Amino acid sequence: MARMRPEGRPMPRITLPDGSHRDYDAPVDGNQIAGDIGERLLKASIGLQVDGELKDLGHVIEGDAEVSIITSGHKKEEPAAEALQLVRHSCAHVMAEAIENTFPGAQLVYGPPTDQGFYYDIRFPENRPISSEDFPAIEKRMAEIIAEDRPFRRYQLDCDEGIEKLRKEGSKYKIDNAERAIEAGSDQLSWYVTGEVGSDWEDLCKGSHLPSTGRIGAFKLLSVASSYWHGDADSDSLTRVYGTAFCHSAQLKRHLDRLEEARRRDHRVIGKKQNLFRIDEAVGQGLVLWQPNGAVVRRELEEFIRSHLIAAGYDMVYTPHVGKLDLYRTSGHFPYYRESQFPPLISSDFLAAVSEEGCSCAELSHRIGEGDVDGFMLKPMNCPHHIKIYAAEARSYRDLPVRLAEFGTVYRWEQSGELNGLTRVRGFTQDDAHIFCTEDQVADEIIGCLSLVKLVLSTLGLDDYRVRVGLRDGDSSKYTGDPAHWDLAEEACRQAASTLGVPFVEEVGEAAFYGPKIDFVVKDSIGREWQLGTVQVDYNLPVRFDLSYTGADNASHRPVMVHRAPFGSMERFIGILIEHFEGAFPTWLSPEQVRVLSISEKHVEYARSVVAGLVSEGIRATLDDSDDRINSKIKVGADERIPYLLVVGGRDEEAGTVSVRQRGIGDRGAVAFDQFVAELVEEVRQRQLPAVAKEND
Repeated sequence: MARMRPEGRPMPRITLPDGSHRDYDAPVDGNQIAGDIGERLLKASIGLQVDGELKDLGHVIEGDAEVSIITSGHKKEEPAAEALQLVRHSCAHVMAEAIENTFPGAQLVYGPPTDQGFYYDIRFPENRPISSEDFPAIEKRMAEIIAEDRPFRRYQLDCDEGIEKLRKEGSKYKIDNAERAIEAGSDQLSWYVTGEVGSDWEDLCKGSHLPSTGRIGAFKLLSVASSYWHGDADSDSLTRVYGTAFCHSAQLKRHLDRLEEARRRDHRVIGKKQNLFRIDEAVGQGLVLWQPNGAVVRRELEEFIRSHLIAAGYDMVYTPHVGKLDLYRTSGHFPYYRESQFPPLISSDFLAAVSEEGCSCAELSHRIGEGDVDGFMLKPMNCPHHIKIYAAEARSYRDLPVRLAEFGTVYRWEQSGELNGLTRVRGFTQDDAHIFCTEDQVADEIIGCLSLVKLVLSTLGLDDYRVRVGLRDGDSSKYTGDPAHWDLAEEACRQAASTLGVPFVEEVGEAAFYGPKIDFVVKDSIGREWQLGTVQVDYNLPVRFDLSYTGADNASHRPVMVHRAPFGSMERFIGILIEHFEGAFPTWLSPEQVRVLSISEKHVEYARSVVAGLVSEGIRATLDDSDDRINSKIKVGADERIPYLLVVGGRDEEAGTVSVRQRGIGDRGAVAFDQFVAELVEEVRQRQLPAVAKEND
């Protein structure tokens, strides 16, 4: 509680990140706090965090608070996430003003910062659409606004007055934004002016922003894309303009270099070039066709994890791709996630009958949601099916833990604008498993799951990761179950995460609706973060499905569930691996492990015998006996990322050798064929990572 002066005004105590305190005898803003600490800090300050919430530097603090000063940082360092949010949100406003200056009649809709930059959804005049060719003119105007170093000023209006102001201005999009803010609990509406209130450009905005436009160190407009109002394809068509911004130009340059590297590694391009997968419009957006090469990669990954699952005491199962609606009503997946699921499958006879009754589509949808209509659904999750396998037999405490695993395909109705190659699809296969155990077994089972995730990541060279424990938000209504069970599950996750030997963070509000979880957030070879392996503890679904086992006391007890998926989605994981390795998979994963190149027609028979010898040892090998020159064959093989190219000619045939060219190493010269096969078989058995040439001393 804030301390009070005799006349009743608060005396704020400001607690800084190092635990020190600063006391003030009146409300105080960030400028004063930063200035009291030091002039250099004030000069670098761009915003505040007050009790964990991002605020403008000029935000006035009236009571006791924990405060962090957000600075622009050093150009050689990676910027803090909070600094980026301020810079990018502010730059989105600058871009919006520049676009309105350049495109009279453009209507602004919504413009948030993102992890990679910012965007603004805009309704452009039909006779004046935007394209990337307009970027130089927009960027020029943005540079002028930044050079003017105009302050960002916030003002607020009561909701009624604010709505009246927006109605006079006539933007249905801004009125909608305001109405949504009011529905969410806002008792006032706020605007940010880039300059002086009443004369300069402004936008309805919650904030927060930089002190002034001049604090935007560097920016770049990136692309345009189509979007829809509220993500609804039946609503207004909009244009999304993407950009990014940083505190320093050196940070922007590093970011743009990473983007260029990411484009070079794009799994959609490599996947097409290497014939790994296709997405065909005739089949449907977001539905993956695995070509033979891609099927090899997927099969090898599945066999890898399957072997470890069986060794760890898991039983492999199979379940159907559909289930009755009542199954998912019981689990809570329907209607909790109805908007992200394929529509229910209702019998044609029933639909014909209700149509004759005059039942409208809206009424039918309501009846389905209320549970008055039976039907089926493409399964959104595997866990209800595994629960039914557990429940199919009477269970004793001696049977537990029961560990069920499946490469199960599930389906989600992702919006078309969110689909992206393999990393965001509508049908995907999870390396899914569910453990049913006693409460005493939970901690050991979680640790076992985490060990499996670590094994998967280390085998694939994904050793740079952080761990986060997703906890419930106590104020949210989206979670189900007994709070006491939640407390137990969250503590079990904390204890298990502490055994990993790496720092972990707790993130409130990131739990699944039925229980807390542990996520591995992995950095790939170019520094991008991906959320991969997940382990979740669940006290709730066993209650929903009334699961039980007979304990040592001969009484009925409730098991605890643990959900785990080291790969997550096979599709997404392979998409990440394609980009991580830039298509140069480890030999054990490569669709084609060896290509034998005959120097001339005279050596084709020996080349064929080499291929046959490799295939007999389980090696995926092919022959290039074309009439092309050997240098051309080598170039093609190298471009296709083949791990080993074996050049064979007369000398090799006489000596029983092969001339080895190893990806990442180069020409190794002639090697006895038997020796090469033995080395290769061992490399594959150990699932070694790709070889890299050693630098010269």
